[in-house]
Amino acid sequence: MDNRFSMQGRNAIVTGATRGIGLAIARGFLDSGATVTLCGRKQEGVDAALADLAGGGTGDDNSGGDHSCVDHSENVLGIAAHVGKVEDIERLISAAEERFGPVDTLVNNAGTNPYYGPIAESEDWAWDKTMDVNLRGPYLLSRRVAVKMLAGDGGSIVNISSVAGLEAAPAQGIYSVTKAGLIMLTKVMAREMGASGVRVNCICPGVIRTKLSAALWEEEKAAKEFLARKALGRFGEVDELVGAAIYFASDASSFTTGAVLQVDGGMVI
Repeated sequence: MDNRFSMQGRNAIVTGATRGIGLAIARGFLDSGATVTLCGRKQEGVDAALADLAGGGTGDDNSGGDHSCVDHSENVLGIAAHVGKVEDIERLISAAEERFGPVDTLVNNAGTNPYYGPIAESEDWAWDKTMDVNLRGPYLLSRRVAVKMLAGDGGSIVNISSVAGLEAAPAQGIYSVTKAGLIMLTKVMAREMGASGVRVNCICPGVIRTKLSAALWEEEKAAKEFLARKALGRFGEVDELVGAAIYFASDASSFTTGAVLQVDGGMVI
């Protein structure tokens, strides 16, 4: 049964993979036998992630623990790209194909949340930037990769949404809207492409201790109130998303598509 979770022979693109959840998933895929092309917006972030995965241990503090003894450099490629820009996406796919062959696994993890507050007090730039990265990017990249998967042997697309996409999140309204849209994108693409061997699934993390979610777990009073709603009584760590990503990307989930999996510590209220 362990072989069902093997990523041996899989070729993945993971976006937003220079730190946090994305870097942890990239490392988990590599540990499971896949080749991985990771991307981030800034070259310095990409370089740091590659050094981390090569055993240098220079990645982000929230990259998933100490894995510096494992050298994955032969099986990983790093590309600086903005997922909201068509030319960057096409360059990313071309680089992945040139280095490792056809892409059969895609993880849309890149995300942003530049505005924290009521929608009525927000500004247009916040909507545009959040929508650009969180929803337009996955749409653009998924569509292009899906066309290739449909013409080949199929594949798996994994979208990283959020529990904020399942219910209204106070002061995170714009972010919630984009993550709800990503859930629907998952379901529509799963319905359209399932018969052709392309599976599309979605993971909805709760609060995971990353820089993106720092506003939710760094302030003591707010953190205490939030944890009172969790069955496990704690925040999540980035490594705790890896198992779900491997499940959806591997043959272990061969009869699963259009699924939305909450990995949130048990939201009880």
